[in-house]
Amino acid sequence: MVKVYGIKNCDSVRKALKYLKSHGVEFEFIDFRETPVSESEISQWLKYCEIDTLFNTRGTTYRTLKLKELNLDHGGKKAWLAKENMLIKRPVITLDNDVIVGYNENLYNEKLQ
Repeated sequence: MVKVYGIKNCDSVRKALKYLKSHGVEFEFIDFRETPVSESEISQWLKYCEIDTLFNTRGTTYRTLKLKELNLDHGGKKAWLAKENMLIKRPVITLDNDVIVGYNENLYNEKLQ
């Protein structure tokens, strides 16, 4: 089952959901704000993607928390992702044996059809 993690008001998430619906892909949507993602789930995702792909350094949350100054290592980034889900780049789409981070129509065409 395809799962999409994100927040409802994110443009990239909306684009991804629209893509999935228009291509007839069945999915479950999980909103970070309603159902926080645990560190164990993040560990599962990291089997299929790099921490720097998952860790959003462009968002307001990253700047507000001044995380750049902390010079976080892999473990520190993972802990912050679990503590503050808004640091996760969106959307995160999980498949049986893969994870797609962000909106990328070419990847969606390749992996979701």
